[in-house]
Amino acid sequence: MLASSKGKPADLDLRTAMRRWGFNTKQRAEASEETAEVLAWLSKNTRPVSALAEAAAVRALLNAATSRLNGKQAATSTIRRHKTILQNALDYAVELKLLEANPIKALKWKPPRVTYEVDKRSVVNHVQARRLLAEVEAQKPSGKRLVAFFAIIYYAGLRPEEVVKLAEDNVTLPDLVRNPETGKLEEPADDWGELHFAGAAPFAGREWTDDGSLREERALKHRAEGETRTVPCPPALTRILRAHLAEFGIKPGERLFTGVHGGELPGITCRRVWAKAREKALTRQEAQSPLAKRIYDLRHACVSTWLNAGVPATQVAEWAGHSVEVLLRIYAKCVVGQDTVARQRIDQALSDDQHDP
Repeated sequence: MLASSKGKPADLDLRTAMRRWGFNTKQRAEASEETAEVLAWLSKNTRPVSALAEAAAVRALLNAATSRLNGKQAATSTIRRHKTILQNALDYAVELKLLEANPIKALKWKPPRVTYEVDKRSVVNHVQARRLLAEVEAQKPSGKRLVAFFAIIYYAGLRPEEVVKLAEDNVTLPDLVRNPETGKLEEPADDWGELHFAGAAPFAGREWTDDGSLREERALKHRAEGETRTVPCPPALTRILRAHLAEFGIKPGERLFTGVHGGELPGITCRRVWAKAREKALTRQEAQSPLAKRIYDLRHACVSTWLNAGVPATQVAEWAGHSVEVLLRIYAKCVVGQDTVARQRIDQALSDDQHDP
């Protein structure tokens, strides 16, 4: 979209000026003199939006938006995301009457196919998950307070941005019961709890939020404002949460997870602790594989466990915050043994039929 290259600043300076200052109305007025000069050059040497009425211009823009800095094609998921962002921006240009129609819709351009299925190589089993949680606890100084963070994702299937927003009043745990013989408090026979929540807090960065916080609070993904979700808390997680609440003295209304010195839990802290725990807990071969490479893979492991345990897809979808259609498409390759069970049931049904009079 540049109309001229005369006096053009370095590419890195252009990208930095646009990302941190030009597109950020909150910080634009505080730009340094050097940054202001870069933005002024852009203002004078950028083609108007109306230039995108030409098919060649919008195709060139789309190609740039779906490529990496080295000119090679971006990842399939990135291509689809950037194409959607660009198309929405041009829809807004039509709304402002800067364009008569969205030119990107007239292009004969198809994004590459993308698979939304979970790679089952990334899904940990119970033994691996327990090893990972043990190594998380061993990390100093943040590990101990993050065990419950990762455990909630693994045992309850929450998204990381949902976990960071959990407060003490989102957690319902059964009371301990007194053993009449020993007089000691013990876990009840039914030690299942529940997590109730209605919001998420994805990372945005202080420069992009109105109040300067690291995260932007919003409704649950795929749900309306104020809509809630309830997820069961199995006994293994109940024990971990009891220990966390007691260890860190979480009071009613307080967030379950904060930084070591209070305040918001930094995402970089979680990623560093997870990377170190993964190094320690996994074999060299496992560490080089996709196994639990991302924190989000713990959620995939949880949902896969529910499905493989025979929990109906409608119930799993409700707990996970998915539609049934999306759930089955994403986790199709993670459900194992169902074909064998299905054949056994058919055999049984046919066998029963043979004995009918």
